[in-house]
Amino acid sequence: MNPVYFVGAGPGDPELLTLKGQRLLDQAEVIVYAGSLVNPALLTGLKAELHDSSRLELEALVGLMIKAQRQNRRVVRLHTGDPSLFGAIREQMDALDAAGVPWRVVPGVSSMAAAAAALGAELTLPEVAQTVIVTRRAGRTPVPEREGLASLARHQATMLIFLSVGMIEQVVAELRAGGYPADTPAAVVEKASWPEERCLRGTLEDIAVKVRAAGITKTALIAVGRALAESGPRVASRLYDREFSHACRQGRGGG
Repeated sequence: MNPVYFVGAGPGDPELLTLKGQRLLDQAEVIVYAGSLVNPALLTGLKAELHDSSRLELEALVGLMIKAQRQNRRVVRLHTGDPSLFGAIREQMDALDAAGVPWRVVPGVSSMAAAAAALGAELTLPEVAQTVIVTRRAGRTPVPEREGLASLARHQATMLIFLSVGMIEQVVAELRAGGYPADTPAAVVEKASWPEERCLRGTLEDIAVKVRAAGITKTALIAVGRALAESGPRVASRLYDREFSHACRQGRGGG
């Protein structure tokens, strides 16, 4: 019997879907996709029976997949970005396990990678940031208290904040309370890699005002940290330093 495939659709640009994901979509007979979050261009020309999951409860969503799989039909559950990040897939996997239905996960390009590309940013820079924190602010869905933004901000790492742009003022306040200075670079990328992508740059001092003025309320990623600075002194990686040796090259300094 065919397994149910959880496929990461990527951030939006159809060309950022993996080759494996595209093959599975082309072969699928039933596709349950994540509503308006999935670019409709990904579904164009497919022969599969399509189901929009945005109005479905978990039982109905999983029931669709179980029924089709037991009919030996090829089933794809199409998620946005990479399904392992804020994809709500664990509960679906658990339900499939309980029903004895096999499944597989096909990773996708996360919107955090697309946002970094849109900003022309390297999220980790020598002596600036070597850690990236991926998180969200508590809203209707809570987060553990130890993972509050103010607590995480103490690390001064690069931070990527999902599902929170509608609370941008509170996000900024909590980041400031945690220790980020007001002049910390900040950016918001709306619909990264879609044709209507928008990028806003600023600092924690003014990013909330810019977001409100632009009318951005959802489908956007907040990025914060010194690695996002567009200019200023940089410390080069040692990887290509002429004095630095590694397994593939002997440095001129021999070290």
